[in-house]
Amino acid sequence: MDTMLHKALAAVTRPGCRTANADTLLELVSGQIDLWYTRTDQVGPELALRYRALLTPQELSQHSRFHFEKDRHRYLVTRALSREALSRYMPVAPQAWRFEADHYGKPHLVDPVGLAREVDFNISHTDGLVVFGIYRGKALGVDTECTQREAPLDIAERFFSAHESRRLRSLPPPRQALRFWELWTLKESYIKARGMGLSLPLEQFSFELDAPGAVSISFADGFQDQPSRWRFWQLRPTGHHLLSVCAEAPGADGAPIRLSVRETVPLLSHRLVRCPLA
Repeated sequence: MDTMLHKALAAVTRPGCRTANADTLLELVSGQIDLWYTRTDQVGPELALRYRALLTPQELSQHSRFHFEKDRHRYLVTRALSREALSRYMPVAPQAWRFEADHYGKPHLVDPVGLAREVDFNISHTDGLVVFGIYRGKALGVDTECTQREAPLDIAERFFSAHESRRLRSLPPPRQALRFWELWTLKESYIKARGMGLSLPLEQFSFELDAPGAVSISFADGFQDQPSRWRFWQLRPTGHHLLSVCAEAPGADGAPIRLSVRETVPLLSHRLVRCPLA
């Protein structure tokens, strides 16, 4: 749960790595997306204390401002996952990374060097899950949602295109909630990849999901973008979480983008997993 839903509802094993040098660094080749996810219920109090030691004073201050413990816990996991995932590719200790957000709220690395200049990354979290994506290519956006949450179907007409809303309402009622989350996470992943937040008119781009395993995007006349520029995936990291990924194609030659998924508990373990397509 990310920016768009918050604003809409207010009006998504490998043991032992402790430092960046504890394991051989992973390679991230051009045109490759690596996704890392952590189930927040796998992080106990002792490990959470270790995560606190990775945070900057500003991050600790932000952590303390969350009213509910579940939100403080999720924030800790999010920061720890982001830091350790980056350190899997670059010889930088997890606590040494510094982040800043642009005026649209998208996080960036402060003073990136080497490989850090060549990658884009994105973060998403929802009830029970945190996801970090890193891409050695162009722009990347990820968004995850817990599909056990009640879908706010009454806001679809405000935030979906007319085509998306019609297709949603044409489905049998039991299927509408999942389709809502499919569309919502795709739209979030796209606006996060564009890096322009809600300045993009959400009703002027539409997703088509009727072909099994296929996602396509279209734009209204005058919208400044091209469908061929983007690739999309939807995955099921757990039985009740949906993950959408949007990546800018590395070139005009139609070169494939490689995708890998790892389940991890930061500072403790990680393993490659087969993540089913939604």
